[in-house]
Amino acid sequence: MFVPNVHDFMVVSFVFFVAGNVKGLLGMGLPTVAMGLLGLMMPVAEGAALLVLPSLITNLWQMARGDHLRALARRLWPMMAGVCAGAWMGSGWMLAAAGDAMLWLGLCLAAYALAGLAGLHLPQPSPRQEAWVSTVVGGLTGLLTAVTGVFVLPAVPYLQALGLKKDEMAQALGLSFTVSTLALAVTLTTSRHLNADSATQSLLLLLPALMGMWLGQRLRDELSQESFRAWFMWGLLALGAGLVWHDY
Repeated sequence: MFVPNVHDFMVVSFVFFVAGNVKGLLGMGLPTVAMGLLGLMMPVAEGAALLVLPSLITNLWQMARGDHLRALARRLWPMMAGVCAGAWMGSGWMLAAAGDAMLWLGLCLAAYALAGLAGLHLPQPSPRQEAWVSTVVGGLTGLLTAVTGVFVLPAVPYLQALGLKKDEMAQALGLSFTVSTLALAVTLTTSRHLNADSATQSLLLLLPALMGMWLGQRLRDELSQESFRAWFMWGLLALGAGLVWHDY
C-alpha cells in the first residue's frame, strides 16, 4: 500500500482536494499540483499511480463538456498518437531513471512556471506544419508523462499556440489529459506500480478531487483568474525548486 496509515491518507486526500480546486479554477493543474506535493512524500511512480483515477475521471468530465470534441479529435489525433508512442518509449525510463524522477519533475514544474510568468507563447504552426509538429509535441509530452507523471509540457503551451477559443481550449485540454492519463496508466500497469491496492486508493482519492474541483468551479466567478494564475505559477516555481533542492 502506498499510503500506509489513516493520517497519511488524510494528508494525501487534502493534496487531491487542493489539486482539484486548482483544476476547477483554471481547467488544468490537478496532476501538476498533486505530483508536485506527492513528490515530497513518496516516489514519483507511486504518486503517479494514485493520480490515475482522479485525473482520468475529472478530465473525461472536462472533455465531454462542449460541442467541439469530434472536430478536435480529427485535428489533434497526430498529437494523441505521439503521446501514446512517447509514453511507451519512456516506460523504461521510469525504471531506469527512478532516482532522478523527482529532479526531472522539479525541473519541469519550474520551467513551466517560468514560461507562464514570462508570458512566453509558442508560435502558431502553419496548417502544413501542424500535423508533424503535433506528433513531435505529443511524443515529448508522452516521454515526460512516463518519467514524471505530469503532462503539461509541452502540450499546454502548444495547445495555447493553436488559437483555440475558450471552450475549444477547455475540451482540447481535457482530450489531451485524458489520453495522457490512459497512456500513463498503461505504463504504470506494465511496471507493476498500478495494481489492485494502488487502484483502490486512487478510487478513494477521487472524492476529494471532485469536491475540490466543484469548489474551484464555484470560486471561478468570484476570483480574478489572472491574479490566481500568477500566484499559481509562483507556487509551482517554488514547488519545483523545492523538489530539485530535495533531490540534491
